[in-house]
Amino acid sequence: MNYQGLLSMVENKKIKIGCASAFWGDTNDSAAQLVNSKQLNYLVFDYLAEVTMSILAASQMKNPDLGYATDFISQTGPLLSEIKEQGIKVISNAGGINPIACREALIREADKQGLSFKIAIVEGDNLFHQKNNFLENRVQDIDTAVDMPKSVTSINAYLGAEPIRRALDEGADIIITGRCVDSAVTLGPLMFEFGWKSTDYDLLAAGSLAGHIIECGAQCNGGNFTDWHLVQDFDNIGFPIIEVVSNGDFTVFKPENTGGLVSFGTVAEQFLYEIGDPGSYILPDVVCDFRNVTIKEIEKDKVLVSGAKGKPPTKTYKVSATYLNGYRTQASVIIGGINAPQKAKITADAILKKTSRMLKDRGMQDLSDKKVSIIGTEAMYGDNSQELSPREILLRIIATHPQKEALVLLSREIAQGSTGMTPGFANMLGGRPSVSPSIKLFSFLTLKKDVKMSIEIDNKNIEVLIDDNGSDNFQHTNEIVHSPLNNTTFTKEVPLYELAFARSGDKGDHSNIGVISRKPEYFSFIKNHLTHQVVKNYFSHVAKGDVQCWEVPGICGLNFLLKHSLGGGGMASLNIDPQGKAYAQQLLDIMVPIPEEIYNELLKKG
Repeated sequence: MNYQGLLSMVENKKIKIGCASAFWGDTNDSAAQLVNSKQLNYLVFDYLAEVTMSILAASQMKNPDLGYATDFISQTGPLLSEIKEQGIKVISNAGGINPIACREALIREADKQGLSFKIAIVEGDNLFHQKNNFLENRVQDIDTAVDMPKSVTSINAYLGAEPIRRALDEGADIIITGRCVDSAVTLGPLMFEFGWKSTDYDLLAAGSLAGHIIECGAQCNGGNFTDWHLVQDFDNIGFPIIEVVSNGDFTVFKPENTGGLVSFGTVAEQFLYEIGDPGSYILPDVVCDFRNVTIKEIEKDKVLVSGAKGKPPTKTYKVSATYLNGYRTQASVIIGGINAPQKAKITADAILKKTSRMLKDRGMQDLSDKKVSIIGTEAMYGDNSQELSPREILLRIIATHPQKEALVLLSREIAQGSTGMTPGFANMLGGRPSVSPSIKLFSFLTLKKDVKMSIEIDNKNIEVLIDDNGSDNFQHTNEIVHSPLNNTTFTKEVPLYELAFARSGDKGDHSNIGVISRKPEYFSFIKNHLTHQVVKNYFSHVAKGDVQCWEVPGICGLNFLLKHSLGGGGMASLNIDPQGKAYAQQLLDIMVPIPEEIYNELLKKG
C-alpha cells in the first residue's frame, strides 16, 4: 500500500476505549459490562491514588507477593477468554509497587483457562531506592517547601504514555504499569494507533483530555452529577466508552441498556474535575491548554469533545511520596433525644479533657491534633450553616498522636461516655475505635533525565528513552480579572444551582471547584458575582490559603483552586470532607444577583 493509502487509513480510523475503574475498590461489574458491549479496541483501568501507593507498600511488607491492585485480577480473570476472542488490548496501572507479582497473578488466571497473552510491565516509576539521595539533597515539597521526612514509605514518579506506546510497539496484549498519570493509559494506545509523535502537542493534549474524561469511570456518565435527579438506574450505571479519531476529537457514550446520563453537563463537570490551571495543565507528555475545549451533545447520551491545545512538556516529573506521621483514631457515636447537639458537645469536651489529663499524668504529650464534628448540624458548612437542633446526630471525634498508646487510651475513654456522661449515647458505630498509622503526602519534582524507565516483555528488558524536548520556561496562564457589569440592574437573586453545574475534587491539600454555566447568557452574571474574594469568604472555615480562579470560555466555565483547604488532604486530614467532594454542593447554595428578566425566565422554566 502506498503512502497516501496508509494516510487515508489512519485518517479514517476510529479507536474505542472503555474505562472500567476509577479507583482501587470500584464496582466489580464494570469490566464485564464494557467487554460484553463488544465495541472495544482497548479496556483500561485506573487504580492508583497517592495514598494507595503507601497502602500497597505496607501490604508488600507483610507479603512480598502483594503490593498491587488485586481488584484487577478479580475483574479481568473471568473475562480473559472473551478479551482474547474479541482482540481487546488491556492497559492498567494496577501494578502499584509490584507489577511483576501482578503479572504473575494474571498469568496464573490465564493458565487455568488454557490462554496465553503477551503481557508487558512498565518499570521505573518506583524511586524508593533513591530515598537517601533525595534526603541528602534536601528535596522540598512543592507546596510547603519543607524537607522530605525520613519516614517515607513510598516514592513514585508520575510517568507518561511513552512506555505504554512502546510496549504496544512490541506487540503487548496486556500492559501493567506502576504509577503513571491517570490519563496515560488512554493516551498511550492513541499514540500507537495514530502514530502521534512526542512533539505533536495538540494531539497529545487531545488524547490526554480523552483519558482525563474517562479516568474516573462512571463520573462522566452521570455519577456525582449536579442534576442527579435526571439520572436513571444508578444500580446499572454505564461506564464510559470514547471513540477517538486521528485529529484527537472524540465522542463519549455508554453501553446500550445501561443507566446513567451522558450530556454536556455530565462531561463538562468531569472535564474540570481535579485540575488546576486549565490553560497550563501539566502532564508528563504535554502541557495542556483546555480553555477553548468545546463539548456538544450530538445525540442522546453522546457528546463530542474537541479543541484541546498543547505546549511542550516540562523537564521534570512530579513525584509523590507518602510518609508515616504518627497515628490516628476516629470514633463515630450516635446520640439521640432532646438537645442532642448540646449533649454531644459536652460529651466530646469531657472525653478530650479527661484524656489530656490522663496523658499528662503518664508523662506523655497531649494529643497532636483533634477535631470534634457534630454531624447533622451542617458542621461542614462552617459559618454558612443554618441553625438546627435535630434530635439525633452523629458525634465524630478524631485525633492524632505520635504514640499509638495515647490513642488507645482515648478510644477506651470514648466508650465510657455510654454510661458516665450525657444520656442518649445510642450506638458507637463500628465498636471501640481502632488506631491506625497516619499517612501524609509529600510531593516534589525530579528531572526526567534522572528517571530510568523500561518495559519488560517476552523476558526482554527494553530501556525507554524520553526525548529531551521539555521546556524550561513554564508559566501558569493568567487568572480571570473580575470586573463589575456595567449598565445592568440586579433586582433579584437565585441560588447558583439555578444557573450552573458544579463539581469539586482534591489536589493534595488543595481543592478545585469547577463551575459551568447552564446557558451562555448566564455566564456574565456568574462571573460578576463569583469573585476570588467571595469564594474565599464563603469557604473561610476551610480555605487557609489563596483562592485562584481561571476562566474556561469554551464551556462558559470557571475553575477555582482553594489552596490548603483540605486540612492536609487524604488520610492526613481531620476534616469531615477530607477531599473536598462536597465543596461544589455547598457553593451551589450561594445566592447570585441577576436581572429581573433572567429571574422571570427561570420562573417560567419551573
